[in-house]
Amino acid sequence: MAFAVLVPDSRAQGESGGEFQTCGLKESDDVHRWFDWLVMQQDSRCVFGVGESMGAAILLQSVEKESRFCAVVAESSFASFRQIAYVRAGQLFQAGTWLGKVALRPAVELAFLYGRLTRGINFADASPERSVVGSRVPILLIPGLADDNIPPRQSVWIRAHNPADIVLWEVPNAGHCGAVSAAGQEFDTRVLGWFRSHGRASNGDWFKRVLSCAPASRCAASGGISHLTSEAESQQPCAYFQ
Repeated sequence: MAFAVLVPDSRAQGESGGEFQTCGLKESDDVHRWFDWLVMQQDSRCVFGVGESMGAAILLQSVEKESRFCAVVAESSFASFRQIAYVRAGQLFQAGTWLGKVALRPAVELAFLYGRLTRGINFADASPERSVVGSRVPILLIPGLADDNIPPRQSVWIRAHNPADIVLWEVPNAGHCGAVSAAGQEFDTRVLGWFRSHGRASNGDWFKRVLSCAPASRCAASGGISHLTSEAESQQPCAYFQ
């Protein structure tokens, strides 16, 4: 199985345009347009999606309207931006989610109001867990059980909204976007196996494309997609279109 990989910068990241991130609200449409671009370049039997951290959240929000993915892999995603806002508020004071959800809830809500007034964006609508409802795209969720950035239970909540089409692989000792470091061989086996099991077979060439959503972050530098493509002997190296 050969892959060609598109790893674009997300909006307002790297060299891509845009003044600010919208946590998937607008980026999910960008995924749709990147998909169109891939299809126009060469007829592919399958296009798979791989996302990490914010990229995973963006990719999951895209499947609400982009149903052409053969399969998707999402690592270390949040379930909803509101939920992760509570987590972040608690983390500022080295406390649990309860602090953001209870004591600091007015501050969180004020931040959402500020976003609506100054950006015209309701960040509370950024919700991967809602976006996967009704989607028939097969999704492999990968949370690290040692993730102190985005709690692994966020992935559990996402799966609960579409258990028929979502498989959960919880990785022991893996931190944020750290599955490939904690379980490299199993990562290859599971991810490549996921792609193979959802590839569309034909008598012709099995040329496939991977759309990787990993905004400029440590995940983009050390995440599984670079490992995956090297191990899979891709037809061409990762191509960066910015």
